[in-house]
Amino acid sequence: MTLTRRDAIRLSGGALAGLSSGLLTPGQLRPEVGRSEGEAVERSRQDGLAEMELRDRVELPLAPDGSAPEHPESAAGPIEGVLWRYTGGEPPEIEFDYRRMSVQVDPRGMATLGGTMTFDDLEPLPRTSGVYLLQCGVPTPTGIVKWTGVRFSDFAEMIGVQPHTLEKGYCRFVGSDRYYVDEAVSTLMHPQVMLAWLMNDEPIPPEHGAPLRLIIPFRYGARNLKAITEIHFGTPGLPQEPLPA
Repeated sequence: MTLTRRDAIRLSGGALAGLSSGLLTPGQLRPEVGRSEGEAVERSRQDGLAEMELRDRVELPLAPDGSAPEHPESAAGPIEGVLWRYTGGEPPEIEFDYRRMSVQVDPRGMATLGGTMTFDDLEPLPRTSGVYLLQCGVPTPTGIVKWTGVRFSDFAEMIGVQPHTLEKGYCRFVGSDRYYVDEAVSTLMHPQVMLAWLMNDEPIPPEHGAPLRLIIPFRYGARNLKAITEIHFGTPGLPQEPLPA
């Protein structure tokens, strides 16, 4: 049986183990679906289609040109309700000091530099800051935050991303919990997109993505990947990442 990434993420570890051992069949699976208040409920597989409850989705306010509205620095404050998805709500045990960060960059022939990137590589680049709303697709988490780091476009220039990659390439960011997001390089070149290590003028705390976080303020919060450990370049058909444990 082939599982999609979304289906596999929804299944409990025991269910996946049962599938792999042959003790369960697909028809016996009962995926766990989390409620907004954090409680897990079971939803039985039904025969045929039935009307289902919709998520309480919050629209992301954007400027007419699709960019994120900028807020005054006086509006910056904490983020409420952020949890790590695959680690029981706690950040993984990693090196949180951005001065000691280690990020693997795999250009796959689409840039001239690759290997292990450290803070020493980013520090010479021009710093940038922006005060933006971080909003998930559900009512929480949310917060207006000042982020500071370097523009992705300056990072891309530093490693020599090639012109055809800027037009048609994709970039995958992998977090320390193995969660990942894919984004078109052309989108990442927007001047609001940054690799940030400061939050409200202080090092990003572990619960919010230390040591390095992707900030795409015109995307929902889940796409602002926390604790970047790997950056891969490729075409739209990037290989499937292993599922989080």
